[in-house]
Amino acid sequence: MAENDPVLTAKLLRFQQPEKAQGYLGELPDARIAALLGLDTDAYRAHLRAFDEQARETAAGLLKDPGFADRVARLPFRPGQRVVAIGESTTADRLSWFAVLRHLLPESVRLVNLAVSGLTTSQALAQLPPPTLPRPDWVLCMLGANDARRTGRTPGTPGIRLVSAAETERNLRALHALAAPETAGRWIWLTPSGVDQDRADAYPHFRRAGIGWSAEDIDALAAFLLDRPEPTVDTRRATAGLHLDDGIHLTPEGQQAIAVALVDLLADAPDTTPAERAKPTEPTDRAEQAEQAEQAERADRGDRGDRGDRGGPSLPRTVTS
Repeated sequence: MAENDPVLTAKLLRFQQPEKAQGYLGELPDARIAALLGLDTDAYRAHLRAFDEQARETAAGLLKDPGFADRVARLPFRPGQRVVAIGESTTADRLSWFAVLRHLLPESVRLVNLAVSGLTTSQALAQLPPPTLPRPDWVLCMLGANDARRTGRTPGTPGIRLVSAAETERNLRALHALAAPETAGRWIWLTPSGVDQDRADAYPHFRRAGIGWSAEDIDALAAFLLDRPEPTVDTRRATAGLHLDDGIHLTPEGQQAIAVALVDLLADAPDTTPAERAKPTEPTDRAEQAEQAEQAERADRGDRGDRGDRGGPSLPRTVTS
């Protein structure tokens, strides 16, 4: 199918990464992934190099602005640190804001992209990497858009959410509570990008499948994240008018805008010293982690409990662009 449609092939390559979506199969060689797309191995690798080069060029273009380059130089990521992204297609995109960030930072800062297209918060919670993996110094989390997908949506019917709003909030709280003891540094939220409602409602593939998204659902999720104590990047204003024809996914310019908004948030963040990271402000065993998850669930019933930040310097809580 893909081999006869270069546009479809490029879109699949940009957003789909079977080696992550089907991780239980173990490592998939390039030849096998290429075959799934109707490509030979050399052509597949050439496409990947082209995406990487495009992200590199985007970063280089941004750095031509002296003011932006100065903000990048003030980012708190340090050599040897590990920065992990958790998300869905907006982050899994090979031209994503995270791919751009990779080329803004020195190679001594290790960036690990765990995003999987189509991921819901429930799936993310189930797939949280085990504590035996190296601990990240930073976690950048952009989740929730797929939870808001509605099945049975038509022009006159709102449809049913894939994951309820209450469950989404519970999952995000639990994800943070369970991951925090394994995270040596800081947690940053990014709201889902906004919905171009007219485009999303008119997109023929969504209409045929009877699915859709509502801008109101995304706005409600953004409000929840912006009310969290952890720093949050509100990506909706930055990405307005920068959607593909489906009204959900972003153009490269939209991805660039998220990268800029993230840099703007973090540029003036003080560094986190090893001594601060060593403060015993969070539980360190799985039983205590489970207790934090229970606290997160109780928060759904109005009892927020202690959701304070981990030990370390304060960051500006939100940024909009």
